[in-house]
Amino acid sequence: MENNIIIYRDTLLPYSETFIPAQVENYESYTGFYVGTSRCRGRNYPLPAQRTLVLSEMAKLTLRRKLLFLITGLGYPDWFRRLRQLSPRLIHAHFGPDGVWALPMRQRLKVPLIVTFHGYDITVNQDSGDDLSDMFGPHPLTRVYFWRRRHLFKKAHCCIAVSEFIRTKLIEKGCPPDKIIVHYIGIDVDKFAPQPNPSRQPVVLFVGRLVEKKGCQYLIQAMAQVQSVRPDIELVVIGDGGLRSTLEQQAAHSLKRYRFLGAQPSDRVRDWLNQAMLLCIPSVTDSRHNCEGLPITLLEAQAMAVPVVSSIHAGIPEAIIHGETGFLAAEKDWQALAENILTLANNEPLRKQIAIAGRQQVEQKFNLKHNTTKLEGIYDQILQER
Repeated sequence: MENNIIIYRDTLLPYSETFIPAQVENYESYTGFYVGTSRCRGRNYPLPAQRTLVLSEMAKLTLRRKLLFLITGLGYPDWFRRLRQLSPRLIHAHFGPDGVWALPMRQRLKVPLIVTFHGYDITVNQDSGDDLSDMFGPHPLTRVYFWRRRHLFKKAHCCIAVSEFIRTKLIEKGCPPDKIIVHYIGIDVDKFAPQPNPSRQPVVLFVGRLVEKKGCQYLIQAMAQVQSVRPDIELVVIGDGGLRSTLEQQAAHSLKRYRFLGAQPSDRVRDWLNQAMLLCIPSVTDSRHNCEGLPITLLEAQAMAVPVVSSIHAGIPEAIIHGETGFLAAEKDWQALAENILTLANNEPLRKQIAIAGRQQVEQKFNLKHNTTKLEGIYDQILQER
């Protein structure tokens, strides 16, 4: 029997979610088919064409028809005929809203549904009063997601949390504890490996979307203090987002040396990780209660033997032990961030010690291949129980 499974992500696929195909392409016992209703706008991650099915490329999909389809699953019989031809054993949806949109698919295909919760999909509060369409899709779907989330908890066979922190949030929002499995996605430790004798430059690197929860504004404040002591240290920011112009203005007023490079391909990010003295991602809980799950970039840096400075936020303390595998500060505490950066910048033996410990922890706890084997074991168990 073919072990085909549907990987459901309604919008296929932002570059910020490359952790999904990284996991899928490391399957040994299963074959993942990427399924969604549309492609993301602008640049999208190049998925294998022969294993990617996009509804909008097979049928006319207006916004109204898309809303109806996601909520009810009605229409498009040819679409479901094509999905049945895959003989899928199960559906694995990434992000809570996508789990809700996959419920009608689960019912029509009569297969188990697994949902991975990554962060905002379980930390954002229903009563925040904001339009969350930038995260959940068209505004009407925001209300539908919150309304049907408990139904998802009931119907899903398993809810995967990407960190212990996300597990606690799932329980708070009503998910039965016995349905939750904590599973770290991990990273490719062969792809993200330290170069022998890299030429480190006095660079503090930030990699991430330029949105509130990434905390880049606090890093800029910290770097102003750092540069008052060490004017040779430069801040390099990789990423884009709604706060970019605001952050660039902040940097122009307070920093001596800085660069904003915008979004960069993964190879270019690795090049910068090979040059940087350290990585700093000071994540915070934003005004909509939006949190991280466990930022993959922190693991990539540790795997490449780059010391990491971050914050006591969400699942980050599960990957960074303060003073052993990195340094942590309280959320929004830019002074402590500056102190941590200077501690590492001024102590090369400590940087090397932290770098070695970080790499060892990633190899043991966050190895993508080992963790994907564990995920396939979860699939096996669910199918056996069924």
